[in-house]
Amino acid sequence: MHKILFLCTHNSARSQMAEGLLRHLGGEKYQVFSAGTEQTFVRPQAIQVMAEVGIDISQQQSKTLERYLQDDFDEVITVCDDANEACPFFPNAKNRQHWSFPDPSKATGTEEEQLQVYRTVRDAIQEKIEAELL
Repeated sequence: MHKILFLCTHNSARSQMAEGLLRHLGGEKYQVFSAGTEQTFVRPQAIQVMAEVGIDISQQQSKTLERYLQDDFDEVITVCDDANEACPFFPNAKNRQHWSFPDPSKATGTEEEQLQVYRTVRDAIQEKIEAELL
């Protein structure tokens, strides 16, 4: 079983979606976690666009990376540039990757336009997971 940690600044959208996607797509082959350099909340828009593809992340919670510093991981993957800069080294990771995705929480416009940005980021994360991990 591969143990994967997705990191982002607030652990509110990108890392949460990545956690849900890999857990869903990878099944029992993966033990998946997410965390942030800061703890906030899981954004309702992320929950909504994941539900649109049949993945429920509504029970996931925002966590800080300190919780996982002593854990061993096969992969630690940062999914935002700020987390990549704030966490250049993770002590117990066999491998460290950086996947840069835009921050959907910065989307502007109507509610539907903002949701479309979340969908675009969700789909890009899924493509990267399928290409790099599965």
